[in-house]
Amino acid sequence: MGNIRSLQKAFEYLGQPVTVSAEARTAESADVLLLPGDGAFARAMEELKERNLLDAIYAAHEKQKILFGVCIGFQLLFESSTEFTLAHGLGLLPGKITRLEKTPQSPVIPHIGWTSTHFTAQSKLGRGLPENAMFYYVHSYALRERHEYATAVASYGQLFTAAIEHENIYAVQFHPEKSHRHGLTLLKNFLDQL
Repeated sequence: MGNIRSLQKAFEYLGQPVTVSAEARTAESADVLLLPGDGAFARAMEELKERNLLDAIYAAHEKQKILFGVCIGFQLLFESSTEFTLAHGLGLLPGKITRLEKTPQSPVIPHIGWTSTHFTAQSKLGRGLPENAMFYYVHSYALRERHEYATAVASYGQLFTAAIEHENIYAVQFHPEKSHRHGLTLLKNFLDQL
């Protein structure tokens, strides 16, 4: 859903070919699974079910293949979301996705735009990025806490987890493919882990 082509182009710019497919067989044979997307959580989960891709994702995780979630793909890795209705996610990471709250510092929801993102010193994705690297966000829902596996956080009137790195899972709430040189640096760092 959504940002697939722009993410594909970013990887190709870095010299890494990407196959886009809705076929379970193709997903099962992949070395790395990218879970990109824009849009609603529940609809994205329905798309995965309708295309028979859930088993391929769980099998890839079981085999310790690398999974990389972007935006809604980040959110789908968790247990559930309260977007529109309570919807169950993939459950590969503990946690619930909830709506950002309006505050004086975040008067408009959705959160759209450039935001300082703070990576931990241990982050592989954040290697070589400045302390307050700016990334592009488009979201109304988030993991509104510092997750136990968080390697980056950001704030829009409230703190939320911006990146996760845990075992074979890498995921970011922002759009690296729309974040210019910092986004390309992050994607290059990701490729260096393969």
